[in-house]
Amino acid sequence: MHTPLSLLIFLLIFIASFTPSYQAPYALRISCGARNDVHTKPTNTFWYRDFGYSGGYFTNATRPSFITPPLDTLRYFPLSEGPENCYHIERVPHGHYSIRIFFGLVKDPTFDNEPLFDVSIEGTLVYSMQSGWSNHDDEQAFVESLVFLEDGTASICFHSTGHGDPAVLSIEILQVGNNAYNYGPGWGRGTILRTHKRLSCGAKNPKFDVDYSGDHWGGDRFWNSIPTFGQNSDRVLTTSNNIKLSPKVPNYYPEALYQTALISTDNQPDLTYTMDVDPNRNYSIWLHFAEIDPSVTGEGKRVFDILINGDTEFQEIDIVKLAGGINSALVLNKTVAVSGRSLTITLKLVKGSHAIISAIEIFEIVNAEAKTLIDEVRALQKLKSALALPRRFGWNGDPCVPQQHPWSGVDCQFDSTKVKWFIDGLGLDNQGLRGSLPDDISKLSHLQHMNLSDNSIQGHIPSSLGKITSLEVLDLSYNFFNGSIPESLGGLTSVRILNLNGNSLAGRVPAALGGRLLHRASFNFTDNDGLCGIPGLRTCGPHLSAGAKIGIALGSCIGLLLIATCLTCWWKRRQNILRTQQIAARAAPYAKARTHYSRDVQLTRHNNGHENARTAAENGPILLS
Repeated sequence: MHTPLSLLIFLLIFIASFTPSYQAPYALRISCGARNDVHTKPTNTFWYRDFGYSGGYFTNATRPSFITPPLDTLRYFPLSEGPENCYHIERVPHGHYSIRIFFGLVKDPTFDNEPLFDVSIEGTLVYSMQSGWSNHDDEQAFVESLVFLEDGTASICFHSTGHGDPAVLSIEILQVGNNAYNYGPGWGRGTILRTHKRLSCGAKNPKFDVDYSGDHWGGDRFWNSIPTFGQNSDRVLTTSNNIKLSPKVPNYYPEALYQTALISTDNQPDLTYTMDVDPNRNYSIWLHFAEIDPSVTGEGKRVFDILINGDTEFQEIDIVKLAGGINSALVLNKTVAVSGRSLTITLKLVKGSHAIISAIEIFEIVNAEAKTLIDEVRALQKLKSALALPRRFGWNGDPCVPQQHPWSGVDCQFDSTKVKWFIDGLGLDNQGLRGSLPDDISKLSHLQHMNLSDNSIQGHIPSSLGKITSLEVLDLSYNFFNGSIPESLGGLTSVRILNLNGNSLAGRVPAALGGRLLHRASFNFTDNDGLCGIPGLRTCGPHLSAGAKIGIALGSCIGLLLIATCLTCWWKRRQNILRTQQIAARAAPYAKARTHYSRDVQLTRHNNGHENARTAAENGPILLS
């Protein structure tokens, strides 16, 4: 009786095991400054409480735009926290991501109402805040970039420019398709696409993909509207028909995007749109079409050319022919270099009565910066902790990039062979540093000069410094270093200047360093009372190692202890002898009297014995009973 049911369960399990499971894209949303997780209306979007930040303070926020998420807090970074502050998010799966940061305003009249600062993602500068950004309901209220994340982390940094404290309302890290927005040659892991403008040409109001019920792999893009055109209802076409997405159109574009369109007028059959851009940049332009006009029933009914800044980039575009039918989506892409400050897109009609377009996307192509060698970044982070680097230094993110905002006190060079940056100089003199130098400083293997003078650094000079063979200048003067100079410093054959003066060093200067003086090197060992062994310093005595000195000290202590023990035993024995003699001297007269008395008693007994013997002999034997 149970056989059919068992067979059904087995078949369901078997089918499920061979059915590919749908894996939702990675999505992380952070409500900056929030101390608890948040859900926002009307879509019940989930936001994590604030985490991953390098510093700053949380406070209440004012939303600068109606498109800004309905969140009440933000995190701001005063200059006292350093010029660079970052969010460092770990355990991010490898992939292609849309990263979006919304800006906010501190809800306090004493604060600068509109801070201006720079934003970098993965060490690449992607956006500089422009004056007036808080008065626009468009892409100026946020920055959005498409970037590949490959090391399991996401680094988003905010760089002060001296115009107010950076303030961040929210951060979104949303995974998109690995091939999304592939514009052809040059696209890939070495480039970042920053959203410059995204328009839904037939929409009356701005919308997000979530409002369009778009696929999550699209990343929840923001689509702005064209208010001027949207008010002219005779220029807007809408349809409720389903839109077919051809193989050339990724399915993460929402279908509703193509169900509205903007058409030209009878008086002006060409359709033109002009926008402001930054000069001398490369832009990737994506144009979206769908033939939803019921008056167009087949191929050849509507044909137009597409001009970008006056140059014809596409000729005789027939949407029905290229998309494979009516109510079918078509996407065209072109990369152009723009030298001026405006970008004009013109649909020039060739055949038909009106031009038509559904949406426009424009991205700035940003070349991703090469990063600094990871071992050297970690070495600087340990140095920051070991020397208690003041917070005003910042030292967050990547030390060398973006090139517009390197770390204070750090000099960088680019290795074109490894396509990596490396550290070749440290200048941290007279900065109030304390603590001690970590052994990991040797990981800065490309250092040529290091100046840590006039601080309060203490402890031993790490012998690992001798591994940085590229060092030419080493200045550790006027600190509190103690102990001896490591023999390994003698291996710094490139060193030209070595200043160790003004410390508490002791012992013999390594002979190899003394020999360098003959090669016009400049060394300064003065103001170290314990140093010896080279001209200008005192002459050294027999040189003993630290272990030998410890052995001699222990031996001396043991010898002194034995001598003290022997003296104590001899003194006690002497005291016992003297005490015995004193007692004997006091008892001598009494002992003499007893001697005389004993002799008299013995004589008396002897005489009595003779008398008794005679009496017994005379009286005869004693009768026993």
